[in-house]
Amino acid sequence: MNQAIERFIRYLATERGLSDNYQISVRRSLERLADWLAENREITDWKQVLLEHITDQLAERKKAGLAAASLRIELIATKIFFRHLAAKGLISKDIADQVDSPRLEKYLPETLNEPNVMKLIDSIDTGQPLGKRDLAIIELLYASGLRVSELTGARLENLHLKEGVIRVTGKGNKTRIVPVGKKARETIEYYLDNERPNLVSPKTSSEIFISIRGTKLTTTRIWQIVKTRAKMAGLDGNVYPHLLRHSFATHLLGNGADLRVIQELLGHADISTTQIYTHVDQKHLRAVHKKFHPRG
Repeated sequence: MNQAIERFIRYLATERGLSDNYQISVRRSLERLADWLAENREITDWKQVLLEHITDQLAERKKAGLAAASLRIELIATKIFFRHLAAKGLISKDIADQVDSPRLEKYLPETLNEPNVMKLIDSIDTGQPLGKRDLAIIELLYASGLRVSELTGARLENLHLKEGVIRVTGKGNKTRIVPVGKKARETIEYYLDNERPNLVSPKTSSEIFISIRGTKLTTTRIWQIVKTRAKMAGLDGNVYPHLLRHSFATHLLGNGADLRVIQELLGHADISTTQIYTHVDQKHLRAVHKKFHPRG
């Protein structure tokens, strides 16, 4: 059984050109399945494997506490392996194809409430070094709901402050135009006029936000900036750039924005991705009702 796994991994590497990390993940999943089959069902040949053997192993993994997302990854590895075995004539039938994928849990996104967003913004001293830049970063993340990768790639030629919009490139290399609120525009303009020129170096390109060396900021550095500024503001919990994107969407919805508009602003390809924010808003409404209604 292990020889079949080894041949399959070589196939993934040489014919499919898949990454080392993917090969390692698939190998672990298949070796774990092979070990379970040998120990629990005394199976030593893939031809002996039945549909219930695969489902039993997955059920045991689930009972042991493996998350649905991880179970899904293991099942995908099993399915592509059995499909390969069937295509090569090494088994008579691809029984793994009949196994349903586990349903993924939908986690509600974390958000900052409006007072805490204001607390974060108001705490940044623009008189201190990089204060103007960091405030502009946080204002833009919250005002336009950008992904951190979109913010690091935002360029001067795509920023139109007079029109109040910015063109960004998101997932799948898709571009979209996003409004920039008045406060964010003022903050960005202040940074561009009074701080960015001092950061420019021969290495500087046209990214809006640059480091003290004049180079493009990395996504990791943006994370560090947001977390540091949140800590300085005295905010509890884990504050990170995507939290501001979640807050942007949740606050728009809470103030009456249409879900389709929010979908366009966030750059979601599917409305179902945006619908998660309706659950957040309903959770908030239930909490308000419970707190303030006399029989809540």
